Amino acid sequence: VQLQASGGGLVQAGGSLRLSCAASGRTFAYVMGWFRQAPGKEREFVAAINWGGGTTDYTDSVKGRFTISRDNAKKAVYLQMNSLKPGDTAVYYCAAGGALYRDFQRYGYWGQGTQVTVSS
Repeated sequence: VQLQASGGGLVQAGGSLRLSCAASGRTFAYVMGWFRQAPGKEREFVAAINWGGGTTDYTDSVKGRFTISRDNAKKAVYLQMNSLKPGDTAVYYCAAGGALYRDFQRYGYWGQGTQVTVSS
């Protein structure tokens, strides 16, 4: 599967962005995750969603602010980000994997990343 993330940009603190990840390929039957990586830091887990969309997982720092969702008919996954903080600034990546892992090494397919910058 090939993944392409989009929707990043520059936003003021308290603002919102919606990231999208479009998948191409024969199947979309994967767990989908969002990760982010800030300069000088390791890639970190943000959120993940299972195939049916009924199970999600979030890192504590984004709970209540970010929402992951998917549209299997469109082969797309989304990350709605509200109440953004400067600490959310990073390159955001979508990924496809086999289970709801938080370890980025468990995901076999990656998009190219989209920059999110939150100004104070």
